[in-house]
Amino acid sequence: MMDPHWRKALRILHAGFAMLEPPWHDLFVAAVVGTASALAVSGFKLALFTLETLLVGAHGGHLVEAARSLPPVPRAIAPATGALAAGLLLWLAERGHPPAPISKTKSGDYIEAVAIGNGHLDMRRGFLKVAASMLVVSTGGAVGREGAMVLLAAMLASILGRLLGHASDLRLVVSCGAAAGLAAAYHAPLASAVFVAEILLGSLALAQLGPVVVAAAVAFGVSIVLGESAVLLPVPLIAMPNTAQVMLILALSLLGGMFGAGLTCWLRAARSVFERSNLTQPLAFAIGGLVVGILSLWRPEVWGNGYSSIQQQLTAPGEATVITLVLLLKLIAIGASAGSGAPGGVFTPTLFTGAAVGALAAATLAGLGLSSTPEPVYAVVGMAVLLAATTHAPVMSALMIFEMTGQYTLLPLLLPACVLATVVSRQLVPVSIYGLKGPGDMGS
Repeated sequence: MMDPHWRKALRILHAGFAMLEPPWHDLFVAAVVGTASALAVSGFKLALFTLETLLVGAHGGHLVEAARSLPPVPRAIAPATGALAAGLLLWLAERGHPPAPISKTKSGDYIEAVAIGNGHLDMRRGFLKVAASMLVVSTGGAVGREGAMVLLAAMLASILGRLLGHASDLRLVVSCGAAAGLAAAYHAPLASAVFVAEILLGSLALAQLGPVVVAAAVAFGVSIVLGESAVLLPVPLIAMPNTAQVMLILALSLLGGMFGAGLTCWLRAARSVFERSNLTQPLAFAIGGLVVGILSLWRPEVWGNGYSSIQQQLTAPGEATVITLVLLLKLIAIGASAGSGAPGGVFTPTLFTGAAVGALAAATLAGLGLSSTPEPVYAVVGMAVLLAATTHAPVMSALMIFEMTGQYTLLPLLLPACVLATVVSRQLVPVSIYGLKGPGDMGS
């Protein structure tokens, strides 16, 4: 039963909100959604990092270092244990009914709610996904933690939209929440707004874009106030490549488009394998986690979403043989975790793949004498083109990477590279990575 004082406060808020002119009440609710989303993302990070410390001894989200310090047996079984716990959580939440095969499990996320729905989200299912994702990610699962952050922000936005009733377009409010959550997670407000425009809402009217931009900008600002850095992946300023390098990078973007299409097909194939197995959800999750754990015995970098490895590829990439091995093992781990349906995103794992492909290209060019050193520009471009090739959203991808790295001078190069990669990928695989639906898919 809601406290009478809260009821009165909500009535006053609703009455005052309804008095605002249409353009202004949309911007007002967008600012509120942006603030709430940033606080939610910050709280999620704090809870996740605390859980990682308790379960595997990680500090500040550095799962790879935690994996490296663990003995072989705990390192191998930790991801399976967390994934099994996540599967059991989702199973027990179904009131003790026998767990359905993963191919029969219902799927619902904020992308569906905005793209083909009316903005209504299943709150119970959503919060369970967030909790299950924390268990998977905190024990080394090879999925992104940011997917749960964005889902949490979108759910809070949906709650706010319902409280406001008919005074607000729920679909637009949830879009603002998704953009705000993405901006707080990746420190890329402009790209987050374009993400909503390109992927969630499709053809977005200018009147709708305003609130989405406001929500993303406010979320980013609140994150900075809370102590987050303005640039998520700081890289020393990269000079604009010369003409020969530009032509070489554009040629490599065509290969990036092929690789992105291959990554989409690989995730689809991994998902298909688990669906055909007809395993129950807890067992499927556990097997996916066990694959990650076993692979981590060779290279601990397969743990987690790949964030620490991205930083390494941008600043101090290793030898080509090491990059190749880590990339291959990580791709298997991503396929195992995401294919099993374990709740989490594939956005950051895609960025890792792009950074590794770019660093490998740089090392190869240096070995051929076409480059003096393995230059970080190739890893930056690699992230952009792989993201574009898998999402089929070239503008968002270019903006996302230059905001995340602070390399504003590279935008004139990133845009055409992302367009080329998208064109190639679309020709090979018409459906983007967001067409891969599974019970654990959170859209980012």
